[in-house]
Amino acid sequence: MAPYQFIERPTPFNTKGGSTLPIFAVTPAHIETGTIDPIALDWARKSGYKAESGSLLLIPTAEGHLGGALFGLGTNPSEQPYITGRLARALPAGDWHIETAPLTANRLALGFGLGSYRFDRYKSEKSPAATLMIPRDADGADIKRQLAGVFLARDLINTPTNDMGPDQLEAAFRALAGHYKAEFSVITGDELLKQNFPLVHTVGRASADAPRLLELRWGKKGHRKVTLVGKGVCFDTGGLDIKPAASMLLMKKDMGGAANVMGLALMIMDAKLKVDLRVIVPVVENAISSNAFRPGDIYRSRKGLTVQIDNTDAEGRLILADALAYADEEEPDLLIDMATLTGAARVALGPDLPPFFTDDANLAHELTEASLETDDPIWRLPLYAGYEKDIRAKFADLTNAPAGGMAGSITAALFLKRFVSKTKSWAHFDIYGWAPSERPHSPGGGEAQAIRALFHHIRGSLR
Repeated sequence: MAPYQFIERPTPFNTKGGSTLPIFAVTPAHIETGTIDPIALDWARKSGYKAESGSLLLIPTAEGHLGGALFGLGTNPSEQPYITGRLARALPAGDWHIETAPLTANRLALGFGLGSYRFDRYKSEKSPAATLMIPRDADGADIKRQLAGVFLARDLINTPTNDMGPDQLEAAFRALAGHYKAEFSVITGDELLKQNFPLVHTVGRASADAPRLLELRWGKKGHRKVTLVGKGVCFDTGGLDIKPAASMLLMKKDMGGAANVMGLALMIMDAKLKVDLRVIVPVVENAISSNAFRPGDIYRSRKGLTVQIDNTDAEGRLILADALAYADEEEPDLLIDMATLTGAARVALGPDLPPFFTDDANLAHELTEASLETDDPIWRLPLYAGYEKDIRAKFADLTNAPAGGMAGSITAALFLKRFVSKTKSWAHFDIYGWAPSERPHSPGGGEAQAIRALFHHIRGSLR
């Protein structure tokens, strides 16, 4: 099968060689001390250029043509490690190279690449973009691999549900598997009941597009077992506990967990890491019809635990429960699940800092180190046992929506933990999957969160 369109994106890098225009990435100290190209320095001083963070000054030649650019890093470039992402959107179209910059080559190129992302699939007019020559001492293959994973996640999230429903998400997943020659399987519709995935079926049965469970296997048996699970709610109306209109505006992103684990899987497979990789994505649309599940219903999960439905808008943890129980049956060495699960996580940490939960202290430390090393922010929150009582139900083993609204991200994580018992190490990521505003490394919109840090950790754990 040909690679799916989300995998094939134009590179933001110039690989043709030939003539490129210079960029001088500078701090105010460079201007003050005169330690840059004399022509660029003269133009900067005549223009009153201060090299403020993210500022751009184009440099003309003596003949009046475009001769290069100055790019400001501010007084402390380390505070914005991917500031060069602004370059990708600010530079005129053409081929460029970095002449000088007090940044590592990898960080410089990755920042430019991340910032180059555009989602213009639905635009009638597409403007040309600047390209950058990757510095010789940068790891070009790894940078392109990370960008491919991030862009895949962003593209999937940004695509509206009319073009990214359960059928289309399956097509993207199937194409990803085919591109890397991975095994692919799918369980669809009523077959979910026959194969004991009752909660996935329950949540998705009201949609015109059947619920399904997608699975990918890649790698070699005997290698470290790494399993990724992603929440694939292609749209969430809230079900019979319907969301207000304003709360539905971004619900195309409720499959952000699936998008992110697919991006992470791409990185792992492209790098040919020595792992036994398994990716599981339950895919549904939480719709409303006469057969929608109801508040007060009680269902038995794959694991055998019964769940009382106290809010149909807490559907993500239901489909994850079956998927995690399924993943746990093979006793993986590392199990990661990612989901756009709770608004409580955003209230606690905002949109840019996803919390993660694990009771493995060593894993928590290693993930935090990986986050710092990659500037891919995450923050550990506790699986506080004192809140276990809140996930108990009056008439069933568990409730999907504890009363009171306190510690919502923690109680959701505790709910999921009940379905993981054999895995050696497990971590749950409650991501937002969206950048509300433009940042140096992102124009805003669908976002990959934590997957660069996770890739760094998984790769490092194999050495």
